[in-house]
Amino acid sequence: MKTPFQKQAIEELEFRADGLRLRGALHLPECRPAPVVVGCHGLLSDRRSPKQKALAEACQRRGLAYFRFDHRGCGESDGRLETGLSLENRVNDLLHAVRFLDRRPDIQKRLGLFGSSMGGAVCIRAAASAGAAAIVTCAAPVRSRPLKAVFSTAEPHGRRTPLLHKEFDLADDLPKIRNLLLFHGDADEVVPVAHAYEILQGAGDPKRLIIQKSGDHPMSDSRHQEEFIREAALWFAQALAIPAAE
Repeated sequence: MKTPFQKQAIEELEFRADGLRLRGALHLPECRPAPVVVGCHGLLSDRRSPKQKALAEACQRRGLAYFRFDHRGCGESDGRLETGLSLENRVNDLLHAVRFLDRRPDIQKRLGLFGSSMGGAVCIRAAASAGAAAIVTCAAPVRSRPLKAVFSTAEPHGRRTPLLHKEFDLADDLPKIRNLLLFHGDADEVVPVAHAYEILQGAGDPKRLIIQKSGDHPMSDSRHQEEFIREAALWFAQALAIPAAE
């Protein structure tokens, strides 16, 4: 049975992954226990992303909990950025976050995952292991090649140092996921929109792709942001709703 609380709440929390202290913020709705969405930020971002904070608040208003956290080496979490950027490390961070939340009595065992850019790839790879019931991604790559030149730091004389030390390919992960909503701008110069079409084709039903006309990689158009918040929160609310018989 759900218990009504006096107001929504945000808790600053810590959990551990591979001996590292990771920090996050848990948005809790008025009625609990509640299903939860866990958000993964992009390659060089952190949990304070305005896009993710807005989604957390929208989910909270719809009766969902939302946990946004800093991956290792990012924001306020422990670790070194240059050694924590692999897909495997970020997937491990996410799975530890899910297990951490699973021990809370005010969180139901119905999980949604959100990821932006590299965070979207993390969610796709982790979905089956985490038992995710719904996924939303923005500008997610299906593989690192040939994006390694983009996911790198500029050096003198035009050279670039790769940030991703190991390549990844999610083709084999796609048939394992369901309830997938994708957003992608058709003018994305970092992750071409072709990645979104490949993810859509490989994923299981139900699934939906929203192509944002003239949309860029960071989703800088306020109209696109509003559409994303509205449709993503609705997708999670519908997919994670607890049937009346439960």
